[in-house]
Amino acid sequence: MNIIERSFQETLGEKYLSYALSTIMSRSLPDVRDGLKPVHRRLLFAMRELKLNPTSGFKKCARVVGDVIGKFHPHGDVAVYDALVRLAQDFSLRYPLIEGQGNFGNIDGDNAAAMRYTEARLTDIAMLLFEGLDENAIDFKDTYDGESNEPKVLPAGFPNLLANGASGIAVGMATNIPPHNILEICDALLAIINKPEIELSHILEHFKGPDFPTGGQLYINKKILNDIYTEGKGTFRIRSSFTTENLERGKYQIIITEIPYGTPKSRLLEKLGQLIEAKKLPLINDIRDESTEDIRIIIEPKSSTVDANLIMEFLYKNTELETRFSVNMNVLDHNLRPVVMKLKDLLNAYLVHRLQVLDRRTRYRLKKIEERLNLVSGFLIVYLNLDEVIRIIREEDEPKSVLIRTFALNDLQAEAILNMRLRSLRKLEEMELRKEFDELTAEHAQKQELIDDPKLQNKAIKKEIESLRKYFEKDSRSKRRSIIHHEMEDIQVNLTDFIEKEPITIVCSEKGWIKTVKGHLTDTSDIKYKEGDQESYILHAESTDKLILFTSLGKSYTLPCDKLPGGRGVGEPLRLMVEMDAKEDVISFFIYPQDETQQFIVAASDGRGFRLEATQLLSQTRNGKQILNVTDNISATKCTQITGNSIGVVGENRKLIVFAVNEVPIMNRGRGVMFQKYLQGGMADLKVFNLEDGLTWKSGNGTRKETNLERWNVKRGQSGRLAPTGFPRNNKFN
Repeated sequence: MNIIERSFQETLGEKYLSYALSTIMSRSLPDVRDGLKPVHRRLLFAMRELKLNPTSGFKKCARVVGDVIGKFHPHGDVAVYDALVRLAQDFSLRYPLIEGQGNFGNIDGDNAAAMRYTEARLTDIAMLLFEGLDENAIDFKDTYDGESNEPKVLPAGFPNLLANGASGIAVGMATNIPPHNILEICDALLAIINKPEIELSHILEHFKGPDFPTGGQLYINKKILNDIYTEGKGTFRIRSSFTTENLERGKYQIIITEIPYGTPKSRLLEKLGQLIEAKKLPLINDIRDESTEDIRIIIEPKSSTVDANLIMEFLYKNTELETRFSVNMNVLDHNLRPVVMKLKDLLNAYLVHRLQVLDRRTRYRLKKIEERLNLVSGFLIVYLNLDEVIRIIREEDEPKSVLIRTFALNDLQAEAILNMRLRSLRKLEEMELRKEFDELTAEHAQKQELIDDPKLQNKAIKKEIESLRKYFEKDSRSKRRSIIHHEMEDIQVNLTDFIEKEPITIVCSEKGWIKTVKGHLTDTSDIKYKEGDQESYILHAESTDKLILFTSLGKSYTLPCDKLPGGRGVGEPLRLMVEMDAKEDVISFFIYPQDETQQFIVAASDGRGFRLEATQLLSQTRNGKQILNVTDNISATKCTQITGNSIGVVGENRKLIVFAVNEVPIMNRGRGVMFQKYLQGGMADLKVFNLEDGLTWKSGNGTRKETNLERWNVKRGQSGRLAPTGFPRNNKFN
């Protein structure tokens, strides 16, 4: 037994690299020339070999899949059949390459029937990809078992990559190219042929942008569109299309007629149903699906006074009626290297491929003409010397060698003369041969000139593309389906309009378990907590309110009240709803005020702080929003609504200072300014109050008040004086 010692890391790296290269080159990325991955190319080629042309009958998909995996593609039949199905779906491909018969799935997301039940044949577009395949237009390679051969790439008389797009995930890279309109692609190709140095901005005058088989509204700023096609990457939005239908008594209904590309209709309807069940769509009475072959989703508003655009704007933000398409034009170039290409590079690569195909087909035809001319010239010699040729054939033992020697013929000519039939010696046949000789000679000169002159080659390619454009011009398939908007109207949506307003009581325990109870509870004795836990915060709110949490790390978190857990249980941990640090504690727990101009004051244990407006406390993410900057040994201790004109601050040293609210600056974020100066310790408590009403604090079961505050009412930032007699020993106002 031969044992080879190798490093595990080296072996693993080598094998993984081999797998990665195989995935990139032979599975996931399309070829820039024909826009096909190997499995698609093999599928189409196998169907051509089975003579499944558009004019022939259909054959079972199981037969096609069997040929593909048996001859060309040694992989699973499920993957091959899935690829075949996608090539036949008119909602997946802008220009399907396979015509299916039977159940090939639908836009709802339902799967196709088993391959033994479905049939398929090639479309006319697929046949365009094969033009020149039998004329040495491309190279072939051996199949995996070496028994036959397959094309490395197709001649591609149709710009399939841009027309149908491509998507795939390889190792460390991916591709996602949207489909486009064939007429616009042809216009862009013609523009490049006419002016090779043309700028992208001028190409985009012809090439408007993506065109999806499912239509939809595309929102792409002109600059973003330019960046996408310049860099080969970018993102844009796709929205559903809708109309409104007027009903009796002034009512109306919204009709969704197109949904975003790649979105299963069933999943979309499921999400809409969940929103209605969760009472997140109080302005909508009903949603139903009346789709046949065309999309028709009915949305029935509760009131005819509600603007349809407002309802749709909310649905766009909360459902898959709006999606984002990330473009990544990553392809294999002619050397099979993965490259992210610009739009102009993709168009140029296709034109270069077509020029190479033209050159190879021309040379192939030239060779065939030369072979035929050789034979025809030999036949003409027969007619010029008919009697002598007949004599040699009748009398000579080796007529072939005598013919070659007598008339200076080559071997092929002599063999063809000997194989001529007597009926071919008619006078009419001679005239036809002379005519053929003249036509072939003229064509030979024309083909030779085409090979030698690049300008004629460009002219020929231009003619091909113009012919392709003319072919699709009157075809309904070429009509643009996706409408592109370069500017978008900003419709402000108040999300609370779409939440059913009802009174709730928010309960939060000492250990951070939160829940809501319907109604405004006055008796909270029946509320249950986990063992060892107890009440911490009880708030009365509405389901449309927002809950603000302010923590010891100076961060603010926002939770919509309608998203808080309800029911009879103990609730859910706050830390699952927001990304709080393990050492972070909630120090303030309140409802966001209705008046957004309301101001708050935040303070830290070192006696620093600032004012801020309520809107600054709102956070958009689970990670919260940093408001008050603190260090390791300093923590945030206060976030209080400003309801008076003065602030009282007491330190751990029992010294009290009172100063005006307007001495504290308004900031959005930072450490703030010094409220009170300390030699030792820090701030114990802070209170906002009206100076004319006096300063109150809790004392036993009641409250005490100090109205004469002249001793303590000084400028901000001083040390202050000892608190009044009777002030609590814990140095807290409440």
